[in-house]
Amino acid sequence: MSDRIIALFTDTTLFGVSVLNLLLALTVALLTFLVARAAISFMLHRVRRWSEHDGALSQVLAKVLAGTSNFLLFLASLLVGLSMLDLPERWLTRVGSLWFVVAALQIGLWANRAIGLGLSRYFARHRTDGLNQGSALATLSAWGARVLLWSVVLLAMLSNLGVNITAFVASLGVGGIAVALAVQNILGDLFASLSIAVDKPFEVGDFIVIGPLAGTVEHVGLKTTRIRSLGGEQIVMANASMISSTIQNYKRLQERRIVFEFGLSYDTPTEAVKKAPAIVEEAIRAQQQVRFDRAHLRGFGKEALEFECVYIVKDPGYNLYMDIQQAINFHLLERFSKVGAKFAVPVRAIKVTALPEESKRGPQSIHVG
Repeated sequence: MSDRIIALFTDTTLFGVSVLNLLLALTVALLTFLVARAAISFMLHRVRRWSEHDGALSQVLAKVLAGTSNFLLFLASLLVGLSMLDLPERWLTRVGSLWFVVAALQIGLWANRAIGLGLSRYFARHRTDGLNQGSALATLSAWGARVLLWSVVLLAMLSNLGVNITAFVASLGVGGIAVALAVQNILGDLFASLSIAVDKPFEVGDFIVIGPLAGTVEHVGLKTTRIRSLGGEQIVMANASMISSTIQNYKRLQERRIVFEFGLSYDTPTEAVKKAPAIVEEAIRAQQQVRFDRAHLRGFGKEALEFECVYIVKDPGYNLYMDIQQAINFHLLERFSKVGAKFAVPVRAIKVTALPEESKRGPQSIHVG
């Protein structure tokens, strides 16, 4: 009976291979899978223990190892089992190619996870207020790195399988140029978003002014940036248009340098004019969070004695600046009225030409204040 069973396993063939050899190969494949799975689990356990003490690198390595594909591991185990069989030469070549495909796919999965984790940690470490990991730079970097990785993996597998990739790469180059020309406006916005992410002329939450537009940045996307204006409406601008414009970022304003001017009339007494700079300095120094710079009689204008004054507000808040300027104006009105200084009022000269019957009286000039 035992001889018959042995003969059944040794004499019965499937695809030219005895059943006994097939069972041996399957057993080797299962044992290889179990041993490999146990080894990876052991390494993963050790790395996770190291990560509790060693920090970021061990944590990334643990997450990369956790991304090992059981399906690819089982395929690799089957290939180990197939190597136990006495296969024809052409099948051995194909098995060797499959080894490379499985290894390339698993390495690609590990590298893909490592890229994602590495970029996430990098942008989390360099994140500033209002800029998160979903920023344009993080998205573009992850996308570009993954496209490059899988392109290399795919080309390597095709080359190993005997495909002539030279013509394929050349055709991809020509096709890429055609696509780039077709979507050059979109690519321009994409690269502009990359420039915004790298140079950081503004970030989410900044108050910016671009030409006639002003508002708070709400979102920086791959193609457009959204701004909430002072009027409440949302403004959507292409990134390329923003980069090509002059951007004023008031969020990064640390101090405000204020220059204001006023004029005194020419009939103001000279002594009052001389006291004006000291009165201005007194008005400015009386305010909180203000640093006086200068106050001068700048020159003699057509209609007034022109004064120029400069002070620094130590807080960038616009409402605070307006409160301070209003208090200074009230102070100047009060003090100038006491010393007899008069603010200049624009004067217009109107020339009136007499009618023929009044020509003897000649032209008259009326000054309107």
